[in-house]
Amino acid sequence: MRLAIEIFDNDGLNFLARWAHVLAGIAWIGLLYYFNFVQVPAFAELDAGARNQAVDKLASRALWWFRWAALATFLFGIMLGFIPEVSGGKGMFVEENYFKSPQGVAIATGMLLGITMFLNVWGVIWRNQKVVIANARNVLAGGEADPNAAAAGRKALLASRQNTIFSFAMLFFMIGAAHFFTLGTFDTADNRAIYWAITGIIWLVLELSCLGVIGGTGQNITNWMYEDHKRAIGVGLVMVVVWYVVWELVF
Repeated sequence: MRLAIEIFDNDGLNFLARWAHVLAGIAWIGLLYYFNFVQVPAFAELDAGARNQAVDKLASRALWWFRWAALATFLFGIMLGFIPEVSGGKGMFVEENYFKSPQGVAIATGMLLGITMFLNVWGVIWRNQKVVIANARNVLAGGEADPNAAAAGRKALLASRQNTIFSFAMLFFMIGAAHFFTLGTFDTADNRAIYWAITGIIWLVLELSCLGVIGGTGQNITNWMYEDHKRAIGVGLVMVVVWYVVWELVF
């Protein structure tokens, strides 16, 4: 009875929401890495018939878990923001000065990237992968190939690779908020304004690139970072360093 009571106070609810958020996030990001590091390179080595079979039987199932894990991660994260970390306290979304602190700015940066990734999953990746899956199943049933399937697959790939790039910095800031960005204060609001201006430019350029607004969706020098999963990993790690340097220079 004592455990049941404690698990439903603020401390317990915060723990449960955090646990669920991390659990769903592991499934989401794990599948993101599976798609980029394993499935895409493997599918490229299959002939068209085998690839359609794999899309129908394998990719469709993986995408089910992928998109719902992304949604669960997002929802539990929002829930976590309203639950106080300690009994009698306030959740970070209602704490007046929380997002002015180093920890709050770090969390907000991770949230910006995480929410963008979530929107990419449902608004770009899944929307276009539905076309790819429908085409594979239609061809396997003896129908004509959809001429739009290749372009849809390309759009999904760009967004997926961009999510991989974002994921490194997102995890850096999310984890760092509790273990790294916990000390110090920001001198003025100008510091935060400069930081968010630079962060906003980086975020916007990368996201517009994966959406084809900058450079289109074809293979060209503008989006070379999406052409290979190793490039995406490299760019993602470089962006962690870039964001950390910006943090140190501004604050």
